[in-house]
Amino acid sequence: MATADLWFDPLCPFAWITSRWIREVEQVRDIEVQWHVMSLAHLNKDKDIPAGYREMLQGTEKPVRVAISIAEQYDNRTLGDWYTAIGTRRHNNGEELSMETAAASLADVGLPADLIEAWDDASLDDAVAKSHHEGMDPVGDDVGTPTIHINGSAFFGPVLSKIPRGEEAGELWDGAVAVAKFPYFYELKRSRTGDLDFS
Repeated sequence: MATADLWFDPLCPFAWITSRWIREVEQVRDIEVQWHVMSLAHLNKDKDIPAGYREMLQGTEKPVRVAISIAEQYDNRTLGDWYTAIGTRRHNNGEELSMETAAASLADVGLPADLIEAWDDASLDDAVAKSHHEGMDPVGDDVGTPTIHINGSAFFGPVLSKIPRGEEAGELWDGAVAVAKFPYFYELKRSRTGDLDFS
Protein backbone atom coordinates (compact mmCIF):
# COMPACT_ATOMS: atom_id res chain seq x y z
CA MET A 1 0.00 0.00 0.00
CA ALA A 2 1.28 3.45 -0.89
CA THR A 3 1.66 6.01 1.89
CA ALA A 4 0.99 9.74 1.99
CA ASP A 5 2.17 11.71 5.01
CA LEU A 6 0.85 15.25 4.85
CA TRP A 7 1.89 18.12 7.11
CA PHE A 8 -0.59 20.95 7.61
CA ASP A 9 -1.09 24.28 9.31
CA PRO A 10 -4.83 25.13 9.38
CA LEU A 11 -3.94 28.61 8.12
CA CYS A 12 -2.52 27.54 4.76
CA PRO A 13 -4.93 27.48 1.79
CA PHE A 14 -2.46 25.57 -0.37
CA ALA A 15 -2.12 22.79 2.20
CA TRP A 16 -5.91 22.72 2.38
CA ILE A 17 -6.28 22.15 -1.37
CA THR A 18 -3.57 19.49 -1.36
CA SER A 19 -5.22 17.77 1.58
CA ARG A 20 -8.57 17.70 -0.21
CA TRP A 21 -6.80 16.16 -3.21
CA ILE A 22 -5.43 13.45 -0.92
CA ARG A 23 -8.95 12.83 0.39
CA GLU A 24 -10.04 12.33 -3.21
CA VAL A 25 -7.11 9.99 -3.86
CA GLU A 26 -8.24 7.85 -0.92
CA GLN A 27 -11.43 7.13 -2.86
CA VAL A 28 -9.72 5.89 -6.03
CA ARG A 29 -6.34 4.48 -4.96
CA ASP A 30 -5.17 2.10 -2.24
CA ILE A 31 -3.26 4.51 0.00
CA GLU A 32 -2.67 5.05 3.69
CA VAL A 33 -2.84 8.71 4.75
CA GLN A 34 -1.16 10.06 7.87
CA TRP A 35 -1.79 13.61 9.07
CA HIS A 36 0.91 15.67 10.76
CA VAL A 37 1.23 19.16 12.20
CA MET A 38 3.51 21.91 10.95
CA SER A 39 3.55 25.60 11.78
CA LEU A 40 3.94 28.54 9.45
CA ALA A 41 4.72 30.71 12.47
CA HIS A 42 7.57 28.37 13.45
CA LEU A 43 8.77 28.10 9.85
CA ASN A 44 9.08 31.86 9.48
CA LYS A 45 10.12 32.93 12.99
CA ASP A 46 13.77 33.57 12.05
CA LYS A 47 13.25 34.50 8.41
CA ASP A 48 13.39 37.93 6.82
CA ILE A 49 9.79 38.23 5.66
CA PRO A 50 7.62 41.25 4.81
CA ALA A 51 6.18 43.06 7.81
CA GLY A 52 2.63 42.47 6.60
CA TYR A 53 3.17 38.71 6.41
CA ARG A 54 4.75 38.64 9.87
CA GLU A 55 1.79 40.57 11.24
CA MET A 56 -0.58 38.08 9.58
CA LEU A 57 1.23 35.20 11.32
CA GLN A 58 0.73 36.71 14.78
CA GLY A 59 -1.28 34.30 16.89
CA THR A 60 -1.42 31.56 14.25
CA GLU A 61 0.58 29.24 16.50
CA LYS A 62 -2.55 28.89 18.67
CA PRO A 63 -4.74 26.70 16.43
CA VAL A 64 -1.62 24.65 15.71
CA ARG A 65 -1.35 23.96 19.45
CA VAL A 66 -4.89 22.59 19.37
CA ALA A 67 -3.89 20.36 16.46
CA ILE A 68 -0.83 18.97 18.25
CA SER A 69 -2.89 18.36 21.39
CA ILE A 70 -5.32 16.26 19.32
CA ALA A 71 -2.38 14.45 17.70
CA GLU A 72 -0.98 13.57 21.12
CA GLN A 73 -4.25 12.40 22.67
CA TYR A 74 -6.16 10.79 19.81
CA ASP A 75 -5.60 8.63 16.76
CA ASN A 76 -4.53 9.93 13.38
CA ARG A 77 -7.98 9.67 11.86
CA THR A 78 -9.34 11.99 14.54
CA LEU A 79 -6.63 14.54 13.74
CA GLY A 80 -7.55 14.34 10.06
CA ASP A 81 -11.25 14.73 10.83
CA TRP A 82 -10.61 17.80 12.96
CA TYR A 83 -8.46 19.32 10.21
CA THR A 84 -11.33 18.75 7.79
CA ALA A 85 -13.70 20.49 10.19
CA ILE A 86 -11.56 23.55 10.89
CA GLY A 87 -10.36 23.74 7.29
CA THR A 88 -13.92 23.72 5.97
CA ARG A 89 -14.85 26.51 8.35
CA ARG A 90 -11.74 28.54 7.50
CA HIS A 91 -11.28 28.02 3.79
CA ASN A 92 -14.70 27.08 2.45
CA ASN A 93 -16.87 29.13 4.79
CA GLY A 94 -14.51 32.08 5.28
CA GLU A 95 -14.49 32.02 9.09
CA GLU A 96 -11.63 33.64 10.97
CA LEU A 97 -9.05 31.25 12.39
CA SER A 98 -10.17 32.25 15.87
CA MET A 99 -10.54 30.49 19.20
CA GLU A 100 -14.28 30.34 18.56
CA THR A 101 -13.78 28.66 15.19
CA ALA A 102 -11.36 26.15 16.68
CA ALA A 103 -13.80 25.38 19.50
CA ALA A 104 -16.67 24.95 17.04
CA SER A 105 -14.56 22.58 14.94
CA LEU A 106 -13.91 20.44 18.02
CA ALA A 107 -17.66 20.19 18.52
CA ASP A 108 -18.13 19.36 14.82
CA VAL A 109 -16.22 16.10 15.27
CA GLY A 110 -17.36 15.28 18.80
CA LEU A 111 -14.13 16.13 20.58
CA PRO A 112 -14.15 17.39 24.19
CA ALA A 113 -14.58 21.13 24.52
CA ASP A 114 -11.70 21.39 26.99
CA LEU A 115 -9.20 20.64 24.21
CA ILE A 116 -9.46 24.35 23.40
CA GLU A 117 -7.31 24.95 26.50
CA ALA A 118 -4.36 24.06 24.25
CA TRP A 119 -4.90 27.40 22.47
CA ASP A 120 -2.84 29.35 25.02
CA ASP A 121 -0.62 26.49 26.19
CA ALA A 122 2.88 27.46 25.09
CA SER A 123 4.27 24.26 26.61
CA LEU A 124 2.96 22.51 23.48
CA ASP A 125 5.27 24.52 21.21
CA ASP A 126 8.14 22.04 21.59
CA ALA A 127 5.89 19.22 20.35
CA VAL A 128 4.77 21.42 17.45
CA ALA A 129 8.41 22.11 16.55
CA LYS A 130 9.26 18.40 16.69
CA SER A 131 6.40 17.47 14.36
CA HIS A 132 7.21 20.41 12.11
CA HIS A 133 10.84 19.42 11.69
CA GLU A 134 9.99 15.77 11.06
CA GLY A 135 8.09 16.92 8.00
CA MET A 136 10.09 19.90 6.84
CA ASP A 137 13.73 18.98 7.43
CA PRO A 138 13.78 16.11 4.88
CA VAL A 139 12.45 18.51 2.22
CA GLY A 140 15.21 21.06 2.70
CA ASP A 141 15.49 24.82 2.98
CA ASP A 142 13.36 27.54 1.42
CA VAL A 143 10.18 25.51 1.18
CA GLY A 144 6.82 25.90 2.85
CA THR A 145 3.53 24.12 2.84
CA PRO A 146 2.05 21.87 1.55
CA THR A 147 4.65 19.31 2.51
CA ILE A 148 4.03 15.69 1.66
CA HIS A 149 6.06 12.51 2.00
CA ILE A 150 5.11 9.97 -0.66
CA ASN A 151 6.29 6.47 0.17
CA GLY A 152 8.93 8.13 2.33
CA SER A 153 10.16 10.64 -0.29
CA ALA A 154 9.70 14.20 0.96
CA PHE A 155 8.45 17.02 -1.28
CA PHE A 156 7.14 20.55 -1.10
CA GLY A 157 3.87 20.36 -2.96
CA PRO A 158 2.04 19.59 -5.04
CA VAL A 159 0.88 23.19 -5.11
CA LEU A 160 -2.58 23.24 -6.67
CA SER A 161 -5.05 26.04 -7.29
CA LYS A 162 -8.02 23.67 -7.57
CA ILE A 163 -8.89 20.28 -6.10
CA PRO A 164 -8.65 17.40 -8.60
CA ARG A 165 -11.63 15.07 -8.23
CA GLY A 166 -12.21 11.39 -8.86
CA GLU A 167 -9.95 9.65 -11.32
CA GLU A 168 -8.21 12.94 -12.13
CA ALA A 169 -7.02 13.00 -8.52
CA GLY A 170 -5.82 9.42 -8.91
CA GLU A 171 -3.88 10.23 -12.07
CA LEU A 172 -2.08 13.11 -10.35
CA TRP A 173 -1.25 10.77 -7.47
CA ASP A 174 0.15 8.21 -9.92
CA GLY A 175 2.45 10.89 -11.32
CA ALA A 176 3.59 11.94 -7.86
CA VAL A 177 4.35 8.32 -6.96
CA ALA A 178 6.31 7.95 -10.20
CA VAL A 179 8.63 10.89 -9.54
CA ALA A 180 8.99 9.90 -5.87
CA LYS A 181 10.77 6.73 -7.01
CA PHE A 182 13.75 8.73 -8.26
CA PRO A 183 16.08 9.99 -5.51
CA TYR A 184 17.71 12.41 -7.96
CA PHE A 185 14.42 14.10 -8.91
CA TYR A 186 14.00 17.49 -7.23
CA GLU A 187 11.71 19.96 -8.93
CA LEU A 188 9.16 20.74 -11.60
CA LYS A 189 7.80 24.27 -11.44
CA ARG A 190 5.87 26.93 -13.29
CA SER A 191 4.36 30.26 -12.30
CA ARG A 192 0.92 29.98 -10.73
CA THR A 193 -1.96 31.81 -12.40
CA GLY A 194 -5.61 32.11 -11.47
CA ASP A 195 -7.40 32.30 -8.15
CA LEU A 196 -7.66 29.54 -5.58
CA ASP A 197 -10.78 27.39 -5.93
CA PHE A 198 -11.85 25.44 -2.85
CA SER A 199 -14.95 23.92 -4.45
